[in-house]
Amino acid sequence: MTDSITCQRGTHSRAEWVATACAMEVMSPKPGNVAPAREFADSSIDDFLKSAGAIAPVLSGADERTLGETILQAVQATRRVVNHNTNLGIILLLSPLAKVPRDRLLSEGILEVLDATTVADSCLVYEAIRMTQPAGLGKAREQDLNGEPTLNLLECMRLAADRDMIAAQYANGFQQVLICGQDWLREAAATNVSQPQQISWLAVRLLAEFGDSLIARKCGQQMSDVVREKAQKLLDSGWPIQHDSAPRFAEFDSFLREDGNRRNPGTTADLIAAILFTALRDGRIIPVGDWFKRKPDC
Repeated sequence: MTDSITCQRGTHSRAEWVATACAMEVMSPKPGNVAPAREFADSSIDDFLKSAGAIAPVLSGADERTLGETILQAVQATRRVVNHNTNLGIILLLSPLAKVPRDRLLSEGILEVLDATTVADSCLVYEAIRMTQPAGLGKAREQDLNGEPTLNLLECMRLAADRDMIAAQYANGFQQVLICGQDWLREAAATNVSQPQQISWLAVRLLAEFGDSLIARKCGQQMSDVVREKAQKLLDSGWPIQHDSAPRFAEFDSFLREDGNRRNPGTTADLIAAILFTALRDGRIIPVGDWFKRKPDC
């Protein structure tokens, strides 16, 4: 994959943006998630890089098919290279963003993409979600994933927006990705820390502001609130600028990894991939170094 899908200065390929955004996300030392030297027993960095390579060509043609078709095909492509869920959230976020014509602003085009969704899109997305069997879904009072949807995809996502940050992006026009995320990414870039550390800071910033809806589903809202408070305390310590704050980051990372990585902030990682894709597409960020190496210079 690293030979055929790379992102260099001046390239303008959706496939490159997708693959590189996913690589930058997983190769950054984000707390509680799969990262260099911090892999899970059932999920490796290679799994995520293979998944990125699988979905990149699918999403490159997102403007040529319906949103539901792209999401289902991307999930199917992932399942051909890994046998567990590595990127459902990333697919759900990147597919509508990739569908926006390249000559349109994402902030405008994303609304048109979402408004055009149909019940058929919902059916295909429900099939894709059932195929991946993500953790902590539970049952919904309306438009439950175990049944067949009767509303278009945007309306289905609106019903789940209060309990799932990815669904909330559909409901609010990708506000956390296109506004908050881009602002905080620029703030991180203004520091003197490495690019992987900038992305790690972005993860903590997102956790401090929003918590993590995967943690909330798996462990309860109270635990998500605890994580949110700990993330804010880490930021208040001056990490990562203050050199003596490294132990505080390690403590936060260890807390998230307790209980078999059950507190992993997976939704935050998905949001980061979408934020990075957006920044790459709009030329706001230039990748520094080879993000497809297993151990980047952090």
